Amino acid sequence: QVQLVESGGGLVQAGGSLRLACAASGSTFLINTVGWYRQAPGKQRELVASITRGGNTNYADSVKGQCTISRDNAKNTVYLQMNSLKPEDTAVYYCNAPTYYSDTYTVYWGQGTQVTVSS
Repeated sequence: QVQLVESGGGLVQAGGSLRLACAASGSTFLINTVGWYRQAPGKQRELVASITRGGNTNYADSVKGQCTISRDNAKNTVYLQMNSLKPEDTAVYYCNAPTYYSDTYTVYWGQGTQVTVSS
């Protein structure tokens, strides 16, 4: 079992910055890639960025240059630095960790953290 807990969300004015954190606990050895997703009201959940244990990163085109994903393997924590925030970045942000162990594929999700950007 893996537990993911997000933190760092909040209310920020347009142009501001936030750093989200996703702390993993439990069987963290199962985790390779961690992703940050977001879901705005009335919209589908979408990938924002992901990072592998080795540090390879992937970003949605919409956030390239605006967001930076990083991880501290010693702390089992993945961060999402978001700059130049816009009202359209308002969403619940979730972290995600797919795992494969003993022929079983399991995707773990955190509970989400709300990011609200005011204009």
